[in-house]
Amino acid sequence: MKLSVLDQAPISRGSNPVDALQHSIELAKVTEKLGYTRYWVAEHHSTNGLASSSPEILITRIASETSRIRVGSGGVLLPQYAPYKVAENFKMLEALFPNRIDLGLGRSPGGSQQTRLALTDGVKKNLNAFPRQLQELQGFLYNALPKDHPYRTVKATPRVDTYPEVWVLGLSERGATNAAKLGVGFCYGHFINPVNGELAIRTYREKFEPSISLQKPHVLACIFVVCAETEEKAEELALSQDKWLLSVEKGGDTKVPSLQEVKNKTYSDEERRIITKNRKRTIIGTPIKVKEALENYSELYGIDEFMIITNIYEFDAKVRSYELLANTFGLAKS
Repeated sequence: MKLSVLDQAPISRGSNPVDALQHSIELAKVTEKLGYTRYWVAEHHSTNGLASSSPEILITRIASETSRIRVGSGGVLLPQYAPYKVAENFKMLEALFPNRIDLGLGRSPGGSQQTRLALTDGVKKNLNAFPRQLQELQGFLYNALPKDHPYRTVKATPRVDTYPEVWVLGLSERGATNAAKLGVGFCYGHFINPVNGELAIRTYREKFEPSISLQKPHVLACIFVVCAETEEKAEELALSQDKWLLSVEKGGDTKVPSLQEVKNKTYSDEERRIITKNRKRTIIGTPIKVKEALENYSELYGIDEFMIITNIYEFDAKVRSYELLANTFGLAKS
């Protein structure tokens, strides 16, 4: 099984964005040595708890500090941008780091309506244009726009001989269908919606159409994981992620809280219900327990690659979680 990393550059309480981004660079270097396949960075706006607002810039920094691991976006929020500019950004990255760049694309609005308008300079863009934007982006990447397209003579530069891998991130049959019709990879966000993966991935496989990007369907799923030497330690570490997810859902302070803060917290019945529900988005436990759970999902989803996201307070414990997984799965270390 292949393992990869999704990094939102979470900021722990008492820390700052500079520290969070340095941790991202360090984690990328560690996971490359451990044998992870990809390292994707997210795009989030107008939040005090996540430092990754510009994946293109962070990709450049991480790719410069590593040599083998694929580096990409998870994902660029395409509805807010011009497909042409996104194509040029990632062709530039591909020119700098040939055969190492992934372009993951999301349909998410990326925040409130006000945030979206700030991103688009006041232009009210329609999320329903996402399929059309995907087609145009692919056309710009491969210089393959239809002859009757109004931008046919506009070329995305630099014009290089290799191309970034294109992925669509999705939570449902709609996202799966967008990826399938375009003929690109599909990443299912189990860490957001844990109940629709089997149907979404089956839809993607059934509707997949070979394209200039990809000849056969390629699927991965992203899931929260907290792994430690003992069950008790893993459960303790996960408490900060539980509280963080609760705060994100309630729209509060989105910095990752310390264990001491969480242990002093008294939850309402409704908050406990939400925490229990959110546990379906994650796997928590010893290396063997996590391995068995991922293997079960692998059989359910029919895939052999998982993207792991771990948003806990202690950075050293996060690194250790990725180390334990790599060791248990026998990833090829460099």
